[in-house]
Amino acid sequence: MSAGGASSPGLQLPATPAARTARDMADEPPFVLGRPRFQQSTFYGRFRHFLDIIDPRTLFVTESRLKEAVQLLEDYKHGTLPPGVSNKELWAAQKIKQAIIHPDTNEKIFMPFRMSGYIPFGTPIVVGLLLPNQTLSSTVFWQWLNQSHNAGVNYANRNATKPSPTSKFILGYSGAVISAVSIAVGLNALVQRANKFTPATRLFIQRFVPFPAVASANVCNVVLMRHSELEEGIDVLDSNGQIVGSSRIAAKHVRFLSKCCIT
Repeated sequence: MSAGGASSPGLQLPATPAARTARDMADEPPFVLGRPRFQQSTFYGRFRHFLDIIDPRTLFVTESRLKEAVQLLEDYKHGTLPPGVSNKELWAAQKIKQAIIHPDTNEKIFMPFRMSGYIPFGTPIVVGLLLPNQTLSSTVFWQWLNQSHNAGVNYANRNATKPSPTSKFILGYSGAVISAVSIAVGLNALVQRANKFTPATRLFIQRFVPFPAVASANVCNVVLMRHSELEEGIDVLDSNGQIVGSSRIAAKHVRFLSKCCIT
């Protein structure tokens, strides 16, 4: 302390709980249940939103922490939040719930099939697809494993507002695997028979074979695994989150064309 009793310029007193809450409210946007945390009207906002979705840290959330997050959101929904809960805590709770719990079934999504697990569990498969000098058996194995993982992700994150028979899942899975393996094996065979190419050129081209095989099979995977949404439509919500009807046009443009197949 200085002679006049004022605090030293180099000394910072810890913020009070009220000050911390005020700072959190200033740093975080106001919480709205079910809405994205970041503005979706800008590229940067959408980018940060998808970073939240694929954040692998949510894979390590404990069962007790998940229950706390779910309960916190229930308290918010019913207007019984305990005092001192900040927007930051509410956004974190929603992020945890959305990463682990399916919004339609309210069941936990199997860890490898969560969006937050797509990179950690999918990266080893991508490495396997790109291994050089693959044999027929290794090509079939890695394409099968990749499409099995993709099928699991598509099914686990499907629109489950309407029931879908298991036979459609089996049909989609089989179609995706057959298309991926057929394209990969066929392209490899064509490259090997291309006598005009030198061995080095053939090896170079073969490095790119997995891309058209995986891309084509992924489109097939999405369409076949979620074809019921295209046939029966998906629920359309109003600004208050209430279901106002079902639309096949929305399923076609939102689910399949603009967000899944084309991308």
